[in-house]
Order: sequence, then structure tokens, then C-alpha cells
Amino acid sequence: MIEVRLIKPRRGQIIRYQATVLARDAQSVTVQAEWRLGRVDLGLFSIEPGDVMIETFYTNRWYNIFRAQRPDGVTRGWYCNLARPARIDDDVIETEDLEIDVIVSADRQCVEITDLAEYEARGLALAEPDTDAALRAAIAELRDLIVRGEQPFNVS
Repeated sequence: MIEVRLIKPRRGQIIRYQATVLARDAQSVTVQAEWRLGRVDLGLFSIEPGDVMIETFYTNRWYNIFRAQRPDGVTRGWYCNLARPARIDDDVIETEDLEIDVIVSADRQCVEITDLAEYEARGLALAEPDTDAALRAAIAELRDLIVRGEQPFNVS
């Protein structure tokens, strides 16, 4: 087991939960956790209580990717959270949410970028122009991975 800590500075909160490590390499870790909160409507799909979340966090990328799947293994879609590169050690994954999300339908035909207003309200574009540039590059990278159906977007 590993503890996941999702830091949300605008809300002044840290979401913590336990997950099972599925894979690990020098620059990423993939974990599995059960969704225990209420139903969340993301527009292109919903996450339901009891769904399985397959989550990949990276130390060298400005996002993490959550594949939501029903308990029977069918993928509902992907939720990509733009975030600072994760800090990963043996017991903890820690990542800071940077507001922007990329929502992807299960068939990868629909992609929505959300929460741009919240991101802009943080003022990072002016305060941290390198961070802003990294996020824009990360969105382009995600779009490319989605179109090509590359890992982890190659599961239906």
C-alpha cells in the first residue's frame, strides 16, 4: 500500500487515501484505488461509488492520469489532472493540483479541457511563466497520447 496525497492549494485541502501499487519505474508509479466518494459527473462520463481508479503519477511530467473503470473492468473514461511533477517515495505519492483537467471519453473520441478559469484565477501565468509553459506543453502531449491511443489510453 502507498498513501496518495492530492494537494489542492486553492481549496486549502489535502486529499489522502490508500492505494495498491500496480507498477513502478524510475519516473512513475501506477496505483489502484476504489472510488469511495459520491457520484461525480465529469460531463463525458461519471465516476460512481465502487468504481476502480487506475492512477499513474509521474516525476517528470506535468500531469497525472486517472482511468475510471466500472467494477467489471469496463473503462468509463480518463481524468487527467494537470499538476506539478509528483514526488514519489516508497510510502507516499504527493502531487499539487494546478486546476486544469483534461476529460477523455472511453472511446477517446471526445476530449474536454476544464477549469481554465480556476487556473487563470491562480495567476500562475504571470507569477510562474515557466509553469504556464510546462502546462501548455503537457496539454499538447496529452492530446497526442490520446489521439495515438498510447499508454494509458490504450485500454477500452
